[in-house]
Amino acid sequence: MTQRVALATVMDRLAIDAVITGYAVAVDDGAWADYGALFTPDGRADYRGAGGVEGPAGEVARWLEETMRLFPVRQHLIVNRRIDLEDLGGYTGDRAEVRADYLNPMCLARQAASGSDGCPPGRPGTATPDFVTGGRYTFALDRAEAGWLIRTVTVHEKWRRAP
Repeated sequence: MTQRVALATVMDRLAIDAVITGYAVAVDDGAWADYGALFTPDGRADYRGAGGVEGPAGEVARWLEETMRLFPVRQHLIVNRRIDLEDLGGYTGDRAEVRADYLNPMCLARQAASGSDGCPPGRPGTATPDFVTGGRYTFALDRAEAGWLIRTVTVHEKWRRAP
């Protein structure tokens, strides 16, 4: 691998990492236009493994917007990211796959609004999530003119803790 190819590979990995982080931030912040912008035009999301829906990213974003109203306080932690870039004989191609574990603590709307039993508004460090889930995401990404975009994301929930 030449230095130029090695540098391109590092740049691709950093760009892909930024997309995955952008995904978590968009969901946590309820930035559904940003969520949709992370996907290819034919991008799809599959949340069935966590009790959700599967479909085109735009439709799933609308479902998430409605569903996440139940949890106004949420924070995705996406860790242990394994990025596999398409290998074209020593050169990176235009596809990648990412497997990454997640931990997602959330607070129910009734608690966030009342300030009781956890997740009190305006009191950082005192929140106690009442719903926590963990699992693994599988992302398939394509290189586009604008950069890396998500073609598919699949959620594989491994566990959850709820009241």
